[in-house]
Amino acid sequence: MWFAFGILAVIFAILNLVFAFKGKEAKYFRFMSMALTILTLWVALKEELNLFFIKDLTALEDTAPTLINGLFVCAAGSIIINSVSLFKEKK
Repeated sequence: MWFAFGILAVIFAILNLVFAFKGKEAKYFRFMSMALTILTLWVALKEELNLFFIKDLTALEDTAPTLINGLFVCAAGSIIINSVSLFKEKK
């Protein structure tokens, strides 16, 4: 589920950039991209907590470090991509 939210967040971020550089209204794409990024983080954290609660510590040890780094990169990328269109609108 988190993968689907992540892909949708990227799609909306790209649409945000395309519409911003064409001079069209992009705030709804920016909102959807950020909302889906937050949902991605939430669902991924929920999956990790489920592993913790069922005491599957081996799976947690395998997935947590990679997931944390991957989600950080995706969240930072989403913030940067959406900031580009926000600062472009201010000019």
